[in-house]
Amino acid sequence: MAYRVKAVFHIGVHIRDLALLEQIQLFFGVGTISKLGAESVQFRVSGFENLKVIMDHFDKYPLLTNKQSDYLLFKQVVNDMEQGRHLTVEGLNKIMSIKAVMNNKGMSDSLNLALPDIEPILRPDIKDRNIKSLHWLAGFTDAEGCFFIALKKSPESKLGETVWLRFILTQHVRDEEFLKSLISTLNCGRYIPKSGYGEFIVEKFTDVFDKVIPIFEKFKLHGVKSKNYEDFKKAALLIKNKQHLTREGLDQIKKIKGSMNKNSPRVFF
Repeated sequence: MAYRVKAVFHIGVHIRDLALLEQIQLFFGVGTISKLGAESVQFRVSGFENLKVIMDHFDKYPLLTNKQSDYLLFKQVVNDMEQGRHLTVEGLNKIMSIKAVMNNKGMSDSLNLALPDIEPILRPDIKDRNIKSLHWLAGFTDAEGCFFIALKKSPESKLGETVWLRFILTQHVRDEEFLKSLISTLNCGRYIPKSGYGEFIVEKFTDVFDKVIPIFEKFKLHGVKSKNYEDFKKAALLIKNKQHLTREGLDQIKKIKGSMNKNSPRVFF
């Protein structure tokens, strides 16, 4: 057969989050970490025994977004490969049908040209999207969240500028219902549809200060995102104490803003 199949789980982050990947590698006890280009590093797991460690974890702690569909499809491929089914034409075609619907990517143009008769399968439907623990939300925020300080010109303001805070979680448009469910789960925020994706946003200051910040005080973030959160919290305290209404306080918030939100991790099966 002309194609070789390999199942790989990987997490890619900016090199500043290398320590986070090292913690993940230590936790699982499998996988390797390698540098990708000048600014990225990747935690990578392959091989049936090593992948079983990863799959056991996600079987015990299921994903809640459409990434769970990707995981279930990935698990199906690994199980088929372990049985040697990928070595048959029928088995390879099945794997290609699965690949065609994974990770919002599908097959490459070259594969589509070489295998024009491949029919994408239906993705598994994820019914349970309820957050069981705010530890999960903290981990999800490490990967998909953003703590943002917004500034804009305001003729009505004494200083000519106004500042507000935003907590944002972003997902592909397929996870619209999940993001909307966070409104009731956290009792705050709103959903904003974008082109191809959507955002759950909390920007009312009392909600940010009284509902969002207490979550991450109890359920800790890791890596660079934790530093962004600490800066976000500093800005929130300045606003709470009305320091943003002074030139010195506003300049301090601007300085904080300049050091935040550089890069986020990405997870792939």
